[in-house]
Amino acid sequence: MLRFLSKIDQVDLFLFTRVTMDSSSPFQSGQIVKLDHDHHCLYAEVIQVVTTRQVCWVRPLMLVEFSGEDHSPEPPFWASPPPQNLYNLRDSSDLIWPLKLFQPAIDTEVIPLLVQLDSPDGKNSQAATTAHQQLRTFIRQVWQAYPDAFPQ
Repeated sequence: MLRFLSKIDQVDLFLFTRVTMDSSSPFQSGQIVKLDHDHHCLYAEVIQVVTTRQVCWVRPLMLVEFSGEDHSPEPPFWASPPPQNLYNLRDSSDLIWPLKLFQPAIDTEVIPLLVQLDSPDGKNSQAATTAHQQLRTFIRQVWQAYPDAFPQ
């Protein structure tokens, strides 16, 4: 009898969770999204989407810097040259940014980068100070490039 009740509780919790989730949101919590800008790509994990304000609370994972004009943010990602620099941003601050700037990331593009980020040799992962400086620069560039996306 206790097992049966716990199953019912699990179903109730599942149904409650499904009902309370915002179905109009383009992203779900835990989903990896990206923002491409000027040979850089910010990958972040969605924490929450506030559809009424059209903003997305994200936790940055990494910033990828590509060299030259060969990088294409569109799939297939594997056709692009390898990144020039890969910055680990997992210890950086969360961002609350306009929803329209993000697009879903594809697992085939994210997984190799995460593996490279965690590589034991660490040659492709930059120091934390440099990574945070690069993120600040990227944020400034995006603000300047999309002023209408950031209402005053």
